[in-house]
Amino acid sequence: MSQNGVGVDLDKSLGYLLKEASSALRSAMEEVLRPLGMSVTRYACLELLAQRPGLSNSELARGAFVTRQSMNVLLQALEREGYVTRPAEAPVGRILPTRLTSHGRRSLEKATVAVRSVEVRMLAGMTETEQSDAFRILQRMIHSLRDGNDGS
Repeated sequence: MSQNGVGVDLDKSLGYLLKEASSALRSAMEEVLRPLGMSVTRYACLELLAQRPGLSNSELARGAFVTRQSMNVLLQALEREGYVTRPAEAPVGRILPTRLTSHGRRSLEKATVAVRSVEVRMLAGMTETEQSDAFRILQRMIHSLRDGNDGS
């Protein structure tokens, strides 16, 4: 409990600890991506496009944890800078499928190396079993929260 007996004891709150870990991870990623002229959101967008070419603005926004408006601004910048291409008109419906250019792929390769170095640092000191357990536990937490699963 907090000092006044109401609220959450932050020293024992798993949610607070996860948020702190997320913040530390993001800061470390921003630190290694900044010299490459990239942000975590830009990296996430490029990585998503490399793994799932043709995603829509909405799908990219969800995957990068930003609003559709923010993603649209980012995609416009990425297109201007030659990282991605989008058709002038939607081939089907209103969706403008986005694809990486060769410049975007080369930039992503450098960024991926930098981000992987952060992940290696984050997992340093953990055994393979601990890493596997952490991965499995985090996936289960996400599943429980997204699906409304009460854990039983």
